[in-house]
Amino acid sequence: MCIRVLIADDESGMRLVLRKVIERIEGFQVVGEAEDGSSALSLVEELNPEVVFLDIEMPNLDGIECAKLISDIDPKKMIVFATAHPSYMPDAFEVYAFDYITKPFKVDRIIKTLNRIKEISSEENNKGQEDIVYQQSVAEKLIIKNKDGINFIDIDSIILIQREGKSTVIYTSDNKYTTSDGLNDIEGRLGKINFFRCHKSYLINISKIVKISPYGRWTYVVHFKDIKNDALITHKKYEELKILFNLS
Repeated sequence: MCIRVLIADDESGMRLVLRKVIERIEGFQVVGEAEDGSSALSLVEELNPEVVFLDIEMPNLDGIECAKLISDIDPKKMIVFATAHPSYMPDAFEVYAFDYITKPFKVDRIIKTLNRIKEISSEENNKGQEDIVYQQSVAEKLIIKNKDGINFIDIDSIILIQREGKSTVIYTSDNKYTTSDGLNDIEGRLGKINFFRCHKSYLINISKIVKISPYGRWTYVVHFKDIKNDALITHKKYEELKILFNLS
């Protein structure tokens, strides 16, 4: 298990301190750094870290607002505020921050937080594996939570899963379901027997494909039976799909 971490702070020295401490702890990987809130938000969407260390007073977008937007993308992401301003603590916990660390940093304090994150992530991973086993061996359902409650979706009925704004939408022949779960999470729970990640924003059921047509120089469009929605597939993934179907 490797926990992916993003660091956002407008001071390069502080980013360096955090990086060195984080990389000392086995099981963590710093996947990116940002010097302002807007860049941090873009990197969260691009790199999909599990943990984000955020300063609060940053250019373009402050840490509190950035955390709110990150939570809209994926409420499961662990936000750790690392700031010189203890007065923002009430605001931080209103956005369900995992922790709040004040500068100057004490190494032991950061390590304690990282160890808590590792422990919780391990528990969630084990629980997730148990859920997958139950789901596949007993129910063959994809179980998702959303504002309407819990949906139990027949895996065989799923045609297309895609990101739409800050949500993930699951399409079947007669319904659609919206969730805050990320595509990576859902892809891991479904397995790879029939499902193929054709694009960073699309996950498709290859048994439901009826046609693939060109779309621009390096992109194609995947068409499905039973729904009008289609999906983009990159040239690289198109070549992988051809190999999968033994096409020259």
